[in-house]
Amino acid sequence: MRFLTFLILAPFLWANPSTAGDRPVLVELYTSQGCSSCPPADKLLHELVARDDVIALALHVDYWDYIGWKDVFGNPANTKRQRGYAKAGDRRMVYTPQMIIDGTDHVVGNRPKDVNALIRRHGAVPDSVVMKVIRKGNQVLIEARATKPIGTPLVVQIAKYTPQRTVAIERGENAGRTLSYANVVTELTELTRWNTSSPLALKTKVSPDQPVVVILQRPGYGAVEAVAQLQ
Repeated sequence: MRFLTFLILAPFLWANPSTAGDRPVLVELYTSQGCSSCPPADKLLHELVARDDVIALALHVDYWDYIGWKDVFGNPANTKRQRGYAKAGDRRMVYTPQMIIDGTDHVVGNRPKDVNALIRRHGAVPDSVVMKVIRKGNQVLIEARATKPIGTPLVVQIAKYTPQRTVAIERGENAGRTLSYANVVTELTELTRWNTSSPLALKTKVSPDQPVVVILQRPGYGAVEAVAQLQ
């Protein structure tokens, strides 16, 4: 069951103005254990996870399950999200491994040079929203405000993930391989829609030791305006 409560804003959040590089860039990897091209992208994600300027998540899709191996992390909700990005970007197809950068740009996930170029480009953009996320026991407290007019409500989402899992692949294109996966999303939930003309302050319940990522995103699979991580 989902719990959501609105709060009174804490004043310390607004001490510093927003500048380029204030927040990390969100990288979403759409991958599958049944895809022979995906292991290099899965490996690259481990490198991205270790960076301070990136928040990286793996969203395993289910549309390659039919070719011999069912991805143990595959989730139709991840496939739906990837297709939502494709529709928003007027693209007719989805593919793996695909990385979506800050909700707007896509790139083949096993091309480090192209991935890093997009991360640098997005990291140089001044922030339009400042956000602070803290944990207090079994609650996550989320505070945010817009630093300039946005003109649309933002979708407030929380992603639960597992930091690392290793899987022995028995069948399919990667049969016989034992592969390691980083920041595997287990659940991605919309908490609310935030009217950015007023500051945001809310709390939601999670397990005390559950790593989470909070994403503030334009509706319709649009641009990610802010992202924060609690490990």
